[in-house]
Amino acid sequence: MHNKFKDRGHSKSKFKDREYSKSPKRQSFAPSGKSFEEFIAPKTADISEISIANKGESFSLSGSVDKVVQTGGPTIFYINDGTATLALKAFEGAGVRSYPEIDVGDAIRAVVSIEEFNGELEGEVRKLTKITGEEKEKFLAKLVEIEKKRAKVEVIPFLVESQILDKLKDRFIKAATEIRLAIIQNRPIIIRHHNDTDGYSSGFVLERAILPMITKQHNSVKSAWEFYTRAPCNAPMYEIDDSIRDTARSLAAVAKFSNKMPLVIIVDTGSGKEDLLGIQQGKVHGINFIVVDHHQFEEDVISKEVLVHINPHLIGEEGSKYSAGMLCTELARFINPVENIVQIPALAGLADRINNPQVMKGYLEHAKKKGYNESFLRDIASVIDFVSSRLRFMEAREYIEVLFGEPMEKQKALVNLLAPYLKGLDAKGLSIAESAAKTEEIKGVTLQLLDIENTFARGFYPKPGKCTSLIHDAIQEKKKIKKVVTLGYMPDAITIRASDDANFSIHELINYLNKNIPSAFVEGGGHKNAGSIKFVPHKQEEVINSIRDFIRKEM
Repeated sequence: MHNKFKDRGHSKSKFKDREYSKSPKRQSFAPSGKSFEEFIAPKTADISEISIANKGESFSLSGSVDKVVQTGGPTIFYINDGTATLALKAFEGAGVRSYPEIDVGDAIRAVVSIEEFNGELEGEVRKLTKITGEEKEKFLAKLVEIEKKRAKVEVIPFLVESQILDKLKDRFIKAATEIRLAIIQNRPIIIRHHNDTDGYSSGFVLERAILPMITKQHNSVKSAWEFYTRAPCNAPMYEIDDSIRDTARSLAAVAKFSNKMPLVIIVDTGSGKEDLLGIQQGKVHGINFIVVDHHQFEEDVISKEVLVHINPHLIGEEGSKYSAGMLCTELARFINPVENIVQIPALAGLADRINNPQVMKGYLEHAKKKGYNESFLRDIASVIDFVSSRLRFMEAREYIEVLFGEPMEKQKALVNLLAPYLKGLDAKGLSIAESAAKTEEIKGVTLQLLDIENTFARGFYPKPGKCTSLIHDAIQEKKKIKKVVTLGYMPDAITIRASDDANFSIHELINYLNKNIPSAFVEGGGHKNAGSIKFVPHKQEEVINSIRDFIRKEM
């Protein structure tokens, strides 16, 4: 039995001022203090019109049953009339199933008295009947129309002028509509994001838009936990492991609590062929997907599998000009035009080194109006990167809220505490990496190699990707070298950074490696100049030598 209903505290004594008929019709008398006329002629209302101000009043409600929960006391029917959801409490006897003929999917009409339990609204059932036949068909048709109308997006201007955003506008509208509809239909939402600053930014802005809508839909603060989950992906892809975990938890919720299968929103990853199997696996079980990403892909195998796919590469633009956090902020404002997220695009763009000066200037202006300058945003990004390496797969919703400025005073205190410490760790990591890095010249390109496994202790911070970026930037700054490719290699993976002048392409490299050493089973992705690859461990030396050949022959 779900814990939130375990101790609802309902017992027969709770109903001592009412008499319940033992007849099959379950007729009840009017509650004490109420006129008989009010009981026999209750007001008809939409659920969204009912508030705590109506406590003690009687209403006639119609709705579709989304969930039935049997507690140790009453039976709880969750009904949705298209405008909102309300829990209806019917008592037949301690632990006795009330109205056993009513189940999930049925349309019902009920006369209820509005009450409050633990600060949340609920209706005490006086009378409940099933709607059938033509009347049910008309009711369900009306329900669908109400849901569609509520899901319709209010199209607002983007935060900045951008050709990329304009081209993606229809996709934003469709994605926002599908997300709003999922909330209205009481479908749980799972957000999966990459475990870095851009990924966390993407997940957080969507969370800020979605959670208030879920709470309002269910008239319950607890619903923000039951109908919403945000989970980091350690790998820069939606792996089959992630998909199976999401599916298994969702199927358990369906079996235990009559929940629906969720809508999964994959952000800052999801566009590549390596994401396909996880998405297809979830679809087998009834999960729907939306993908918001900015990474390059060889072939679009994802769009046909998901409700909406948002990626600049789909409309002929570069993903290096827009990060996922920037895209998700614009999407979040279409879902629910909240104002406490306008500083996030600048944070995400700085963290992901977005090369789009005019757009970044516009987002930084919005951030400054909220009290965030560029230096502080960079410090926040550094702290998020560090915290993400410690949290790993934890949702840590309350802690993440502080990191993103809720409240801002606490955020400042935390960042001012950790940023100097992390700068010290970065300096230490750079010093260690520089002492271990080796360089060689190949056709005018400086290839810099760092053996991560034998240079740093396990769990060392900065993470391998950041250590690789630090020495990649340092060699360009200190030695004024323009053509640089840096490899931070481990037994079964390599993090790659390349300067613009090196004319390097990670996706072309992956194709080259798979053509020349297919037994290495190389896979990976990222942007043109920054990304990572994985391979079978015993092929590490062959892979590194083939990268040398790629630079020598293809660049």
